[in-house]
Amino acid sequence: MTQEARTLWITPHVFSFRSALSVIERHVLGYRKSWVYIVSGFFEPFFYLLGIGIGLGRLVGALSVDGHQVSYATFVAPGLLASAAMNGAVFDATYNFFYHLKVEKTYAAMLATPLRVIDIATGELGWTLIRGTIYSFGFLLVMAGFGYCDSYWAIVCLPGAALVSLCFGAIGLAATSFMKSWQDIGSVSLALLPIFLFSGTFYGLDVYPGWFQFVVKCSPLYQGVSLLRALDVGAIGPMLLVHVAYLVAVTALGMWIVSSRLRRVLTP
Repeated sequence: MTQEARTLWITPHVFSFRSALSVIERHVLGYRKSWVYIVSGFFEPFFYLLGIGIGLGRLVGALSVDGHQVSYATFVAPGLLASAAMNGAVFDATYNFFYHLKVEKTYAAMLATPLRVIDIATGELGWTLIRGTIYSFGFLLVMAGFGYCDSYWAIVCLPGAALVSLCFGAIGLAATSFMKSWQDIGSVSLALLPIFLFSGTFYGLDVYPGWFQFVVKCSPLYQGVSLLRALDVGAIGPMLLVHVAYLVAVTALGMWIVSSRLRRVLTP
């Protein structure tokens, strides 16, 4: 193999942080006049916190989180924080990603520049991380304002929520890379609803039958909820590393899938 041929073969796999940053910059410029769409996604988990966490919480007694007794609102808040991180990442990783990939053909045009497939995939994942972290930061401020942060460890909830955003951003990008129509995209909301409801967001794992507990534990959102809830109450232990490792592994798998799929779809 000649040096030129070797260079052409290797180039699509080489990652450039600066190139990936240009993909993120494109999103920033695109949202500068429609920032309200970013802010609006924050309110869904916020209303859940007010309606269920505070409203229903008056009817529910204290709950135990790894030996720490907390109010129901404090129990629910970290779960909704994880949900906010998920929502912030998924929208851009599905609807917007599909539009740029299948309708606008944005990524095909990007490949006519020095950008490579890995730069596009990483840049898109980076943007989902930014959007999810924005949601998470706002929600964490609300939690602190209402007094639902029971430990100084709650400050670490922000990078924890960012990891949840990263994980669901990778999942969303990977799943969308297989979708062929807007009807397929419509199934995203259908898939997110049971994930949201059955990931320990509103009640503990012990309410489920034994076989279903295993199914719930396989959910990345459950891993994120458990991680943030433990950090919020200061229940620091080795299980936190298990949650982090799970989310990192799913993120890596998702990135591998979307990079492979984009390389197959966009390059001859």
